Amino acid sequence: MSAQPVEYLSPEQSWELLEGSVLGRLAVCVDGQPDVFPLNIYAADGKILFRTTEGTKLVELACNDRAVIETDSFTSRIGWSVVAKGRARTLVDSAEIEAADNSPLNPWVATVKTTYIEIEVDEISGRRFVFGPDPEREIT
Repeated sequence: MSAQPVEYLSPEQSWELLEGSVLGRLAVCVDGQPDVFPLNIYAADGKILFRTTEGTKLVELACNDRAVIETDSFTSRIGWSVVAKGRARTLVDSAEIEAADNSPLNPWVATVKTTYIEIEVDEISGRRFVFGPDPEREIT
Protein backbone atom coordinates (compact mmCIF):
# COMPACT_ATOMS: atom_id res chain seq x y z
CA MET A 1 0.00 0.00 0.00
CA SER A 2 1.32 3.42 -0.97
CA ALA A 3 1.62 6.27 1.53
CA GLN A 4 -0.38 8.39 -0.94
CA PRO A 5 -4.13 8.69 -0.32
CA VAL A 6 -4.90 7.39 -3.84
CA GLU A 7 -2.89 4.73 -5.68
CA TYR A 8 -3.71 3.99 -9.33
CA LEU A 9 -3.53 0.28 -10.03
CA SER A 10 -2.14 -1.47 -13.09
CA PRO A 11 -4.48 -3.55 -15.25
CA GLU A 12 -2.91 -6.69 -13.74
CA GLN A 13 -3.53 -5.48 -10.18
CA SER A 14 -7.09 -4.49 -11.14
CA TRP A 15 -7.78 -7.93 -12.63
CA GLU A 16 -6.45 -9.63 -9.51
CA LEU A 17 -8.95 -7.71 -7.35
CA LEU A 18 -11.80 -8.22 -9.83
CA GLU A 19 -11.16 -11.97 -10.04
CA GLY A 20 -11.41 -12.18 -6.25
CA SER A 21 -14.76 -10.40 -6.19
CA VAL A 22 -18.18 -12.04 -6.05
CA LEU A 23 -20.37 -8.94 -5.90
CA GLY A 24 -20.43 -6.16 -8.46
CA ARG A 25 -22.62 -3.42 -9.82
CA LEU A 26 -23.69 -3.50 -13.46
CA ALA A 27 -24.12 -0.06 -15.02
CA VAL A 28 -25.87 0.41 -18.37
CA CYS A 29 -27.32 3.36 -20.24
CA VAL A 30 -30.19 3.41 -22.73
CA ASP A 31 -31.52 6.59 -24.37
CA GLY A 32 -29.47 8.69 -21.98
CA GLN A 33 -31.03 7.01 -18.93
CA PRO A 34 -28.46 5.27 -16.70
CA ASP A 35 -29.28 2.24 -14.59
CA VAL A 36 -27.32 0.26 -11.96
CA PHE A 37 -27.93 -3.29 -10.75
CA PRO A 38 -26.12 -5.14 -7.94
CA LEU A 39 -25.32 -8.72 -8.91
CA ASN A 40 -23.03 -11.60 -8.18
CA ILE A 41 -20.23 -12.13 -10.69
CA TYR A 42 -17.43 -14.44 -11.72
CA ALA A 43 -14.43 -12.89 -13.48
CA ALA A 44 -11.63 -14.76 -15.27
CA ASP A 45 -9.74 -14.79 -18.56
CA GLY A 46 -10.64 -11.21 -19.50
CA LYS A 47 -14.37 -11.81 -19.07
CA ILE A 48 -17.07 -11.29 -16.46
CA LEU A 49 -19.99 -13.68 -16.13
CA PHE A 50 -23.33 -13.21 -14.40
CA ARG A 51 -26.78 -14.81 -14.44
CA THR A 52 -30.11 -13.08 -14.80
CA THR A 53 -33.67 -13.65 -15.94
CA GLU A 54 -36.08 -11.79 -18.20
CA GLY A 55 -36.41 -8.18 -17.21
CA THR A 56 -34.82 -4.76 -17.27
CA LYS A 57 -31.17 -5.87 -17.45
CA LEU A 58 -31.76 -8.02 -20.53
CA VAL A 59 -33.87 -5.40 -22.28
CA GLU A 60 -31.34 -2.64 -21.64
CA LEU A 61 -28.38 -4.80 -22.73
CA ALA A 62 -30.27 -5.70 -25.91
CA CYS A 63 -30.59 -1.97 -26.63
CA ASN A 64 -26.99 -1.10 -25.74
CA ASP A 65 -24.44 -3.88 -25.27
CA ARG A 66 -21.83 -1.56 -23.72
CA ALA A 67 -21.70 -2.28 -19.99
CA VAL A 68 -19.67 -1.41 -16.92
CA ILE A 69 -19.03 -3.54 -13.85
CA GLU A 70 -17.78 -1.89 -10.65
CA THR A 71 -16.64 -3.79 -7.59
CA ASP A 72 -15.00 -2.61 -4.39
CA SER A 73 -14.09 -3.36 -0.82
CA PHE A 74 -13.24 -1.21 2.17
CA THR A 75 -12.57 -1.06 5.87
CA SER A 76 -12.65 1.99 8.12
CA ARG A 77 -9.10 2.91 6.97
CA ILE A 78 -8.51 1.64 3.43
CA GLY A 79 -10.43 0.65 0.32
CA TRP A 80 -10.22 -0.14 -3.36
CA SER A 81 -12.42 0.09 -6.43
CA VAL A 82 -12.18 -1.56 -9.86
CA VAL A 83 -14.13 -0.51 -12.96
CA ALA A 84 -14.28 -2.84 -15.98
CA LYS A 85 -15.89 -1.79 -19.28
CA GLY A 86 -16.81 -3.96 -22.23
CA ARG A 87 -19.42 -5.50 -24.48
CA ALA A 88 -22.10 -7.79 -23.07
CA ARG A 89 -23.63 -10.74 -24.85
CA THR A 90 -26.06 -13.48 -23.95
CA LEU A 91 -24.57 -16.96 -24.04
CA VAL A 92 -26.54 -19.16 -26.45
CA ASP A 93 -24.01 -21.81 -27.51
CA SER A 94 -24.58 -25.03 -25.55
CA ALA A 95 -20.84 -25.54 -24.92
CA GLU A 96 -20.53 -22.01 -23.51
CA ILE A 97 -23.60 -22.51 -21.33
CA GLU A 98 -22.22 -25.81 -20.05
CA ALA A 99 -18.90 -24.14 -19.22
CA ALA A 100 -20.79 -21.36 -17.42
CA ASP A 101 -22.81 -23.97 -15.50
CA ASN A 102 -19.51 -25.47 -14.33
CA SER A 103 -18.03 -22.12 -13.28
CA PRO A 104 -17.92 -21.02 -9.62
CA LEU A 105 -20.78 -18.55 -10.29
CA ASN A 106 -23.75 -19.25 -8.02
CA PRO A 107 -26.82 -17.11 -7.37
CA TRP A 108 -27.09 -15.62 -3.90
CA VAL A 109 -30.85 -15.08 -4.03
CA ALA A 110 -33.12 -18.11 -4.33
CA THR A 111 -34.65 -17.09 -7.66
CA VAL A 112 -34.49 -18.77 -11.05
CA LYS A 113 -31.92 -17.12 -13.30
CA THR A 114 -32.01 -18.79 -16.69
CA THR A 115 -29.73 -16.55 -18.76
CA TYR A 116 -25.95 -16.15 -18.67
CA ILE A 117 -24.46 -12.82 -19.72
CA GLU A 118 -20.76 -12.47 -20.49
CA ILE A 119 -18.94 -9.16 -20.64
CA GLU A 120 -15.72 -9.20 -22.64
CA VAL A 121 -13.65 -6.52 -20.92
CA ASP A 122 -11.81 -4.06 -23.14
CA GLU A 123 -10.88 -1.51 -20.46
CA ILE A 124 -10.12 -1.91 -16.75
CA SER A 125 -8.92 0.49 -14.09
CA GLY A 126 -8.55 0.39 -10.36
CA ARG A 127 -7.59 2.52 -7.38
CA ARG A 128 -6.64 1.92 -3.77
CA PHE A 129 -7.48 4.48 -1.13
CA VAL A 130 -6.18 5.41 2.30
CA PHE A 131 -8.98 7.19 4.12
CA GLY A 132 -8.30 10.30 6.15
CA PRO A 133 -9.31 13.88 6.77
CA ASP A 134 -9.45 16.51 4.05
CA PRO A 135 -5.94 18.09 4.06
CA GLU A 136 -7.41 21.49 3.09
CA ARG A 137 -9.83 21.53 6.01
CA GLU A 138 -8.55 22.96 9.25
CA ILE A 139 -9.20 20.69 12.20
CA THR A 140 -10.19 22.55 15.36
